[in-house]
Amino acid sequence: MLRIKKVLYATDFSECSESALPVALFMAERHAAELHMLHAIVLHEEDPHDPAYHFPDPQQLYELLGVLADQRMASAGERDGMHKVEIVRSQVRGISPAPVILEYAQAHNVDLIVMGTHGRRGVRHLLIGSVAGEVVRRARIPVLTVRDGELPRAFRGFEQILVPLDYSARSKVALSYAKEIGAAEGAKLHLLHVLETGAYPDFYADLKLEKEALAQLRTRLERVPGPEIEAEFHAELGHPAQTILDYGERLHVDLVVVASHGRTGLERALLRSVVEGIVQRCKSPVLIVKPFGKSLLPAHEDRASTRYTTVCL
Repeated sequence: MLRIKKVLYATDFSECSESALPVALFMAERHAAELHMLHAIVLHEEDPHDPAYHFPDPQQLYELLGVLADQRMASAGERDGMHKVEIVRSQVRGISPAPVILEYAQAHNVDLIVMGTHGRRGVRHLLIGSVAGEVVRRARIPVLTVRDGELPRAFRGFEQILVPLDYSARSKVALSYAKEIGAAEGAKLHLLHVLETGAYPDFYADLKLEKEALAQLRTRLERVPGPEIEAEFHAELGHPAQTILDYGERLHVDLVVVASHGRTGLERALLRSVVEGIVQRCKSPVLIVKPFGKSLLPAHEDRASTRYTTVCL
């Protein structure tokens, strides 16, 4: 099982962050972890039309926002199941939410950040990059995102987990996390490799590459350390982000596990566009793990035992 002792739930009290609360609660309860509920108190003084800009005393406004935040988080703490989890409530001032979240996570040795993907900044901010997007890019710990309005109030856990894989070292890390979560939840894994459309010369070559991809996925599952897990393998032609999203809906998955990395240049930009496209548009929760920074994985010396089915569409 993953080593999770502290879960950070970042909230701005929007419907978006409300959607993430059941998942944060579930993860904290499942791992007997502390649940840190954090609200970043931010004054948007760059907008002259914002009423907050015209307050004569910003200090008084900060104090009022702090009181309101306390009240809202106390109300959230009354949800069913909250009494089973140790809760730490905090409000921290800052000029922008993402740095507040990241600094808090580092200062309190947080293991997992859980947050909504949109929030109160609207369509314009979504187009230029959300708070969740910045946290996903910069965090050195796993981030679990939940899209606004996609989860029921009572979250029951993960039964079907989608793991998009290429042949990189970072994808091994994603698979290791998925195996740990899947085994703990009794879930089935769906391993997916996307062959990019237009990258190969003809139909017969595509068929051969699909068969090779399925064989590689099977080998990868057998070699990556972790507990016994049931799995299916999928290989399909398409554009990576859209194909992953389509598979998530088709298979009715409860979680998508992807990896990002710390490389620079064009490769990083291309991968980031895929990961952020999934985060922004996926109807299922998305766990973004990092091959660098803090690891939540237990040490495994033995090779995993697996049960698998091959699917080629």
